[in-house]
Amino acid sequence: MSYIEPELDSHKILSQMLASNEFGTFFGVSSKVLKEVWAALTSATGESVTHVSMEIGADNDVYNPVKDVLREINIFDHENKLVSKFNDKILYGPAKIPNYSGGLGVLAGDTLKSYADCHLPALGISLLYRKGYFSQLVDSEAGQIAHATQWRPEETPHLYLLKDPADPRKPLQVEIPFFDRGKQIKVAGNLWMKLEAANDLSYFVPEILLDYSLPSAPEWIRKAAQHLYESRSERAKAIQRRLLGASVLPVMKALNITSKTIHLNEQHGVAVVLHLIARYLQEKLGDDYMMKSTDQEILETAKLAANWVVYTIHTPVKAGHDRFYRDMYAEIGHPFCNRILELLAEEGENPDFFNFTSLAMKINRAANGVSRMHRLVTQKQFPQYAHKIKAVTNGVHHLTWISAAKAELFDIFPEFKDWRRNPGVFAKAEGLKNNDKFRTYLEQAWQTDTEKLIDFINQMLIEHRQKMHTTWIDPPNFFSHLKDSERDLSPKVMTIGFARRFSTYKRANLVFEDIDRLTGIVKNNNWPVNFVFAGKAHPADEPGKHIIKNIIDTQKELYEKSDGLIRLIFIPGYDMALSKMMVAGVHAWLNSPKRPLEASGTSGMKAALNGVPNISTMDGWWVEGYNQGRTGWKFGRECEISNACLSEDLCTLLFTEDSDSFYNLFPQILKTFYDETCRHELIDKCVMNIALNGPVFNTHRMAAEYAKLYKIKLAPEMERRLAAFRKLYDSNRPGKI
Repeated sequence: MSYIEPELDSHKILSQMLASNEFGTFFGVSSKVLKEVWAALTSATGESVTHVSMEIGADNDVYNPVKDVLREINIFDHENKLVSKFNDKILYGPAKIPNYSGGLGVLAGDTLKSYADCHLPALGISLLYRKGYFSQLVDSEAGQIAHATQWRPEETPHLYLLKDPADPRKPLQVEIPFFDRGKQIKVAGNLWMKLEAANDLSYFVPEILLDYSLPSAPEWIRKAAQHLYESRSERAKAIQRRLLGASVLPVMKALNITSKTIHLNEQHGVAVVLHLIARYLQEKLGDDYMMKSTDQEILETAKLAANWVVYTIHTPVKAGHDRFYRDMYAEIGHPFCNRILELLAEEGENPDFFNFTSLAMKINRAANGVSRMHRLVTQKQFPQYAHKIKAVTNGVHHLTWISAAKAELFDIFPEFKDWRRNPGVFAKAEGLKNNDKFRTYLEQAWQTDTEKLIDFINQMLIEHRQKMHTTWIDPPNFFSHLKDSERDLSPKVMTIGFARRFSTYKRANLVFEDIDRLTGIVKNNNWPVNFVFAGKAHPADEPGKHIIKNIIDTQKELYEKSDGLIRLIFIPGYDMALSKMMVAGVHAWLNSPKRPLEASGTSGMKAALNGVPNISTMDGWWVEGYNQGRTGWKFGRECEISNACLSEDLCTLLFTEDSDSFYNLFPQILKTFYDETCRHELIDKCVMNIALNGPVFNTHRMAAEYAKLYKIKLAPEMERRLAAFRKLYDSNRPGKI
């Protein structure tokens, strides 16, 4: 590994993994790496990026290069007691950091991991939610039940409470202004840092998590800061967004960060632009700038603030865009901030609201959607900014999501040499398409992953049955009630996975629209099927929760009408570890959103990196990943992009039309799995998934595209590496949508 001398013994290697600076002592990278990263982030040139996201998903149980090294070294007692303490905490401490809800947060975590792997100077900023995102219980009668997640950052490996350089006995804090019934107050927050280490520990990205749940804060601040996506009231929601956006500049100042690029991962942190504008006006007009500033000066200064901001929009769905009543927002913000909002955050449809998506779309130097199709949708929704809206198609961190069995496979074949550092080598899989050894080993690795998933499900069904006698929860799976011989799933059965946020436009229950037709397909051919579903609905999303209940209620009918050939399983408590098991272990990945409401989708990319084919409507990333059927299957209506097709009304979701398309396709899919004369077609799709989608839909390539969008100057070696990734794919290249 590049961070150590090869001749060092294990004890000295561990010693090298301890590093300190004025903000504390950290474990996992060397002093040399710590100095290099901090020098880049504090350089007078400002050639770095501050990445702002409402959520960051980076659980330690799915990817932890530091832990991998410690396991390899296998030392439990070190002469330095502090080293031993860190060693023990990382090996045996809690693995979850529940500060994410789903795709947006996991994407942010994957992005920062690739920035670390690629040595892209970056800092992440998010909030620390002491009650995380909600934990999910599912009851067969009540459906989804949300309860608070309890975790302690103090006990969590790789999280460090930063110290005040002026007094190391105290935590480093930042203060931001709030208003409460006309009275201005200062709200303080502690700074926690997670080290997102490169795979070889040669670099890292610091993720700053702001903790505003402090005893000194007013109760209404503490409550708003505790849960991700607080939704008890519009006011609490607005407070939470302000806690994020207003903290960006104070955090950068406290840590001496000089980034000239602030990347807004969605508009949640867009309040930072208000503070950029105010700072410029103060520099120009002095401390009484609020009285002196004219509307024209504010508008002109907004252009200067825009030079700092790169904005990524992640959804065309209205619920994903923050709108707040003007009168309510005036209660928590400075009157001058509200004056800026009146000029820059108008809501065209309703003058009583501020529209924060409009603000973010207006105040930036570059904006992008997250797929080629989403770029067109966003241009349609914001025609006045169409000229500057680009596409950077999402990716996933291949080192996080490729299973251990598939990683072992890639290690065997010299064609994939250096695949951990360069996912571009996956293109060479096409040359192995007719290699019998590779095809055989791929099927064996796939079988290993499937058996792991099915074993997990069967054990879960047993545990749910046992808990039924000790808790009030009735198992969320009908199969927990069956006899042992009838209950278990078989890994030899075609298994189809679906896991994502339960929202109406994602249409999780689409393929169960006509149960008689679905069961008829299976019975007529005697082709059994396992459907494995997981995911959460936001606690305030009643239609989404209804879909989960509908899935549970459908299990028994499907089983009985199919004579036991269809088993529909719901796995509660969806998280990154379960996702990794599912995307590698299923035989096909299902995605059924109404086109074009899925901006990108990343779960299918994770499946593709494991060679698992997708079954999807032509929406989001799959428009680019379908590759004329060589990597999976498509179904559903392929409408042209128009305002009419952006409707989310239930009556416009095309359930009948698109489910009919799925049923027409389904026998063909099952035949490739069960008919030995067609099995080669399925394996061909698996191999071509690796070859065509592996080099493209990863966050290393995505990082290279963002680096170009940031326009930051990088070291020549770094720039050459990113340029090579950009040659693999251009998200803005013209193509069929």
